[in-house]
Amino acid sequence: MGYKVAVVGATGAVGREILSTLAERGFPADEVVALASERSAGQQVSFGEDEVLDVRDLAKFDFTGTDIALFSPGAKVSAEFAPRAARAGTVVIDNTSHFRMDPDVPLVVPEVNPQAIAGYGKKHIIANPNCSTIQMVVALKPLHELARIKRVVVATYQSVSGSGKEGMDELFDQTRAIYVNDPVKAENFTKQIAFNVIPHIDVFMEDGSTKEEWKMVVETKKILDPNIKVAVTCVRVPVFIGHGEAVNVEFETPLDEHEARAALQEAEGISVVDHRADEGYVTPVECAGEDPVYISRLRTDPTVDNGLSFWIVADNLRKGAALNAVQIAEKLASDYLAA
Repeated sequence: MGYKVAVVGATGAVGREILSTLAERGFPADEVVALASERSAGQQVSFGEDEVLDVRDLAKFDFTGTDIALFSPGAKVSAEFAPRAARAGTVVIDNTSHFRMDPDVPLVVPEVNPQAIAGYGKKHIIANPNCSTIQMVVALKPLHELARIKRVVVATYQSVSGSGKEGMDELFDQTRAIYVNDPVKAENFTKQIAFNVIPHIDVFMEDGSTKEEWKMVVETKKILDPNIKVAVTCVRVPVFIGHGEAVNVEFETPLDEHEARAALQEAEGISVVDHRADEGYVTPVECAGEDPVYISRLRTDPTVDNGLSFWIVADNLRKGAALNAVQIAEKLASDYLAA
């Protein structure tokens, strides 16, 4: 006997990826329900290669009897409907930012802090971290176990799919407009994204950082270690899928790059591709559709004591969102719920 699973935000980019990932990984579900807003009700979405689901209206759905709900509808919608689902006895795995810093809600990356799932019972909600945070902490975890991390400095290269289908459409439309000499319209982003980079993701905060940068700081502390200092610059780049990060780490004690490489190669969810030659590294285009967090360009930083630098890429729709949520659901089902 399997579980009844609901996917909320099923018509969005992440929702569709969640459905695909559930099917690919053979999640033990007897029933999968696709939910979205009233305007999307009646549409159909794919579940695996052969099955099609009719999208139902979230506002009218009764969660009673639903075991797990994977939410990715936007923070305001999750704020309203995730507690409602939780009150009906459903365990919610929420991909939005709304619950991440709630002290009673576990913030989980299964390769990093799977034990945190045990705290789901306080609110029946588990939070999925920000996409950029996920890939970074997966890379940091095995290194932190070897030599405690003091400080991380990271610059991100985040694809437009991080802002949803609208962001992908805007990159496509602007690129086409430039080639045919039409006016370029910036609607989803603050400036032109085609053939450009924008050092601005989410709203600005009082200290000059953006909320996306703040998320990476506080989420890393909550997931991995509150004592780690993190400095972040988040940048949107004209790539459809896949986030890159240039990471510099300072450790409390010496860590040889060969030791670090060996630890990363053995770590769950990581693929090290680092040949120090032409094409000997992974780019966002190559990681699209793939599950691992890829690490390249690993090297010693000679400007600080105990420093390493490296490059990370991962598919932000998969490991950065859908896959991580499904991995949480798998761990929840195997260790905490009885089908």
